[in-house]
Amino acid sequence: MSKTSFGTQVRALLLLAAVLATAAPSLAYAERLRELASVQGVRDNPIIGYGLMVGLDGTGDQTMQTPFTTQSLSNMLAQLGVTIPEGKNMQLKNVAAVMVTATLPPFVRPGQSIDVTVSSMGNAKSLRGGTLLMTPLKGADGQVYAIAQGNMVVGGAGASANGSKVQINQLSSGRIPNGALVERAVEAPVGGDGVFSLELNRSDFGTAQRAVEAINRQFGAGSADALDGRVIRVRAPDSASERVSFLARLESLEITPTQAPARVVINARTGSVVMNQAVRVNDCAVAHGNLSVVINTEPVISQPAPFSNGTTVAVPTSQISVNQGGGALQVVRGGASLADVVKGLNTLGANPQDLVSILQAMKSAGALRAELEII
Repeated sequence: MSKTSFGTQVRALLLLAAVLATAAPSLAYAERLRELASVQGVRDNPIIGYGLMVGLDGTGDQTMQTPFTTQSLSNMLAQLGVTIPEGKNMQLKNVAAVMVTATLPPFVRPGQSIDVTVSSMGNAKSLRGGTLLMTPLKGADGQVYAIAQGNMVVGGAGASANGSKVQINQLSSGRIPNGALVERAVEAPVGGDGVFSLELNRSDFGTAQRAVEAINRQFGAGSADALDGRVIRVRAPDSASERVSFLARLESLEITPTQAPARVVINARTGSVVMNQAVRVNDCAVAHGNLSVVINTEPVISQPAPFSNGTTVAVPTSQISVNQGGGALQVVRGGASLADVVKGLNTLGANPQDLVSILQAMKSAGALRAELEII
């Protein structure tokens, strides 16, 4: 063989390998560090408050069954200088007791507005068209962090007449956009001592090591080190003005996370089954049959004879039948991809609820190479 023809074949093989490598789907993908981790201390804070909703169109709490609504209204009126005679039973229809919840985002400052969610806690029929009175929102430490007040937006609608009722969506809760003013800020110092920590969303030693390597390549050796499979310690700039740009560059780094472990998630209430691309099965044989019990009950009317002074009696008669479906032995072939696994399981012809039992049995038999998680 001449050198020219040999060189031509080598170049052709290299070109074919490059084309195949480009066309082959790659399971590895890169994500920004901000999708994989969060900065320790930079988080939301829930706040909650109790208030009154007024201006309802006769759909408020029934005060006889919700005495706390009347008590709250009396206390509020007393603070406004209105005295209610003792023993006076107030019949209210346009007032409802509500719980107000909100989330205080990080770095929010006094004077800024946040959204709030209002939910009825009594037996009000609808909060549509109501106005929330000034409600202090407190944190877990008992301090007031925001004040909520405003008109609520309800996404539902309903009507009732003569015992008939039609309702669309939920009428007992809604949101007030920008309905609360922040009164107190939550301090979230980042890198104040020259070091801050990144917390991975999912504990993984491989992903933590890859993140450390990417940070050290970008900012220099020794800039980061992993404390464990979740926390990464990063050295911050000494100047506070440089930390924002440093964090912006840090969050934009692209990291290729390690592949998630093979896992099958089963919802025991709905029968939903979800599995990731790492799930594999070995060759196995499965026999599955359905057992159904049908009970049919019909009333039989027994009429008395004429002039016998007897009464008509209804006697229920039940018929019970037990049906068992076929359970022929089916072979589930092992597969090297998720598509092969799905194809093998579909050969069983089982519904999702039956598939839950089959997967549990396959796991016990060692034929399912994945973790089972029941939610």
